Amino acid sequence: MANPDSADSISIFLIGGSDYKLIYRHYATLYFVFCVDSSESELGILDLIQVFVETLDKCFENVCELDLIFHMDKVHYILQEVVMGGMVLETNMNEIVAQVELQNRMEKSEGGLSAAPARAVSAVKNMNLPEIPRNINIGDINIKVPSLSPF
Repeated sequence: MANPDSADSISIFLIGGSDYKLIYRHYATLYFVFCVDSSESELGILDLIQVFVETLDKCFENVCELDLIFHMDKVHYILQEVVMGGMVLETNMNEIVAQVELQNRMEKSEGGLSAAPARAVSAVKNMNLPEIPRNINIGDINIKVPSLSPF
Protein backbone atom coordinates (compact mmCIF):
# COMPACT_ATOMS: atom_id res chain seq x y z
CA MET A 1 0.00 0.00 0.00
CA ALA A 2 2.81 2.45 0.72
CA ASN A 3 3.95 2.59 -2.91
CA PRO A 4 1.95 4.93 -5.12
CA ASP A 5 0.80 3.80 -8.53
CA SER A 6 3.28 5.00 -11.12
CA ALA A 7 0.57 6.26 -13.45
CA ASP A 8 -1.40 9.23 -12.15
CA SER A 9 0.47 9.35 -8.86
CA ILE A 10 1.12 13.10 -8.79
CA SER A 11 -1.22 15.75 -10.14
CA ILE A 12 -1.78 19.39 -9.33
CA PHE A 13 -4.85 21.44 -10.26
CA LEU A 14 -5.62 25.07 -9.65
CA ILE A 15 -9.15 25.78 -8.44
CA GLY A 16 -10.86 29.03 -7.60
CA GLY A 17 -8.25 31.06 -9.44
CA SER A 18 -4.73 31.05 -8.12
CA ASP A 19 -5.64 31.09 -4.41
CA TYR A 20 -6.09 27.35 -3.89
CA LYS A 21 -4.89 24.15 -5.44
CA LEU A 22 -5.69 20.47 -5.06
CA ILE A 23 -2.78 18.12 -4.67
CA TYR A 24 -3.52 14.44 -4.72
CA ARG A 25 -1.79 11.11 -4.77
CA HIS A 26 -3.20 7.77 -5.86
CA TYR A 27 -2.36 4.62 -3.88
CA ALA A 28 -3.87 1.35 -5.17
CA THR A 29 -7.62 2.08 -4.85
CA LEU A 30 -7.31 5.12 -2.59
CA TYR A 31 -6.94 8.78 -3.48
CA PHE A 32 -5.63 11.24 -0.91
CA VAL A 33 -6.47 14.85 -1.75
CA PHE A 34 -5.21 17.94 0.05
CA CYS A 35 -6.52 21.42 -0.71
CA VAL A 36 -3.89 24.08 0.00
CA ASP A 37 -3.31 27.71 -0.81
CA SER A 38 -1.07 28.69 -3.68
CA SER A 39 1.91 29.49 -1.45
CA GLU A 40 2.38 25.84 -0.37
CA SER A 41 5.06 23.73 -1.97
CA GLU A 42 3.63 20.91 -4.10
CA LEU A 43 6.53 18.62 -3.25
CA GLY A 44 6.16 19.38 0.46
CA ILE A 45 2.46 18.47 0.37
CA LEU A 46 3.19 15.30 -1.62
CA ASP A 47 5.74 14.40 1.05
CA LEU A 48 3.12 15.09 3.73
CA ILE A 49 0.63 12.83 1.95
CA GLN A 50 3.31 10.13 1.81
CA VAL A 51 3.91 10.38 5.58
CA PHE A 52 0.15 10.32 6.26
CA VAL A 53 -0.43 7.25 4.08
CA GLU A 54 2.56 5.35 5.47
CA THR A 55 1.38 6.12 9.01
CA LEU A 56 -2.12 4.88 8.16
CA ASP A 57 -0.53 1.80 6.66
CA LYS A 58 1.40 1.11 9.87
CA CYS A 59 -1.59 1.75 12.14
CA PHE A 60 -4.05 -0.33 10.12
CA GLU A 61 -1.64 -2.93 8.70
CA ASN A 62 -2.32 -2.52 4.97
CA VAL A 63 -4.85 0.28 5.05
CA CYS A 64 -7.89 -0.09 2.79
CA GLU A 65 -11.17 1.72 2.15
CA LEU A 66 -12.98 -0.13 4.93
CA ASP A 67 -10.39 0.93 7.50
CA LEU A 68 -10.94 4.55 6.55
CA ILE A 69 -14.73 4.22 6.64
CA PHE A 70 -15.14 2.23 9.85
CA HIS A 71 -12.35 3.92 11.80
CA MET A 72 -12.85 7.52 10.76
CA ASP A 73 -12.18 8.73 14.31
CA LYS A 74 -8.76 7.06 14.30
CA VAL A 75 -7.99 8.48 10.83
CA HIS A 76 -8.87 11.98 12.07
CA TYR A 77 -6.73 11.49 15.15
CA ILE A 78 -3.76 10.45 12.98
CA LEU A 79 -4.29 13.45 10.70
CA GLN A 80 -4.45 15.75 13.74
CA GLU A 81 -1.14 14.36 14.94
CA VAL A 82 0.35 15.36 11.58
CA VAL A 83 -1.48 18.64 10.85
CA MET A 84 -3.45 20.93 13.15
CA GLY A 85 -4.81 24.35 12.37
CA GLY A 86 -3.16 24.30 8.97
CA MET A 87 0.30 23.83 10.46
CA VAL A 88 2.37 20.69 10.05
CA LEU A 89 3.12 19.49 13.57
CA GLU A 90 4.86 16.17 13.13
CA THR A 91 6.37 14.25 10.22
CA ASN A 92 8.24 11.60 12.20
CA MET A 93 6.18 8.48 11.51
CA ASN A 94 7.47 6.63 14.60
CA GLU A 95 6.43 9.50 16.87
CA ILE A 96 2.96 9.63 15.29
CA VAL A 97 2.49 5.85 15.65
CA ALA A 98 3.66 6.04 19.29
CA GLN A 99 1.05 8.72 20.03
CA VAL A 100 -1.68 6.68 18.30
CA GLU A 101 -0.74 3.62 20.37
CA LEU A 102 -0.82 5.72 23.53
CA GLN A 103 -4.29 6.96 22.58
CA ASN A 104 -5.45 3.37 21.98
CA ARG A 105 -4.18 2.31 25.42
CA MET A 106 -5.99 5.24 27.05
CA GLU A 107 -9.24 4.35 25.27
CA LYS A 108 -8.96 0.72 26.42
CA SER A 109 -8.29 1.74 30.02
CA GLU A 110 -11.29 4.07 29.98
CA GLY A 111 -13.49 1.33 28.53
CA GLY A 112 -14.23 0.16 32.06
CA LEU A 113 -15.53 3.62 32.98
CA SER A 114 -18.26 3.53 30.35
CA ALA A 115 -19.95 0.67 32.21
CA ALA A 116 -19.85 2.53 35.56
CA PRO A 117 -23.42 3.96 35.41
CA ALA A 118 -24.87 0.51 34.79
CA ARG A 119 -22.82 -0.93 37.66
CA ALA A 120 -23.99 1.88 39.96
CA VAL A 121 -27.68 1.20 39.19
CA SER A 122 -27.11 -2.50 39.70
CA ALA A 123 -25.42 -1.85 43.06
CA VAL A 124 -28.32 0.31 44.25
CA LYS A 125 -30.85 -2.34 43.17
CA ASN A 126 -28.93 -5.00 45.11
CA MET A 127 -28.69 -2.97 48.31
CA ASN A 128 -30.73 -4.43 51.14
CA LEU A 129 -32.30 -1.25 52.47
CA PRO A 130 -35.24 -2.00 54.74
CA GLU A 131 -36.81 1.32 53.88
CA ILE A 132 -35.88 4.36 51.85
CA PRO A 133 -35.32 7.26 54.27
CA ARG A 134 -37.94 10.01 54.00
CA ASN A 135 -36.03 12.71 55.84
CA ILE A 136 -32.30 13.27 55.96
CA ASN A 137 -30.93 15.46 58.73
CA ILE A 138 -27.37 16.77 58.47
CA GLY A 139 -26.71 19.28 61.18
CA ASP A 140 -29.12 22.18 60.66
CA ILE A 141 -30.06 20.97 57.17
CA ASN A 142 -33.24 18.92 56.77
CA ILE A 143 -33.84 17.28 53.39
CA LYS A 144 -37.15 15.71 52.47
CA VAL A 145 -36.73 12.79 50.07
CA PRO A 146 -39.51 12.55 47.49
CA SER A 147 -41.28 9.27 46.90
CA LEU A 148 -39.36 7.30 44.32
CA SER A 149 -40.75 4.57 42.13
CA PRO A 150 -38.97 1.22 42.37
CA PHE A 151 -36.38 0.41 39.68
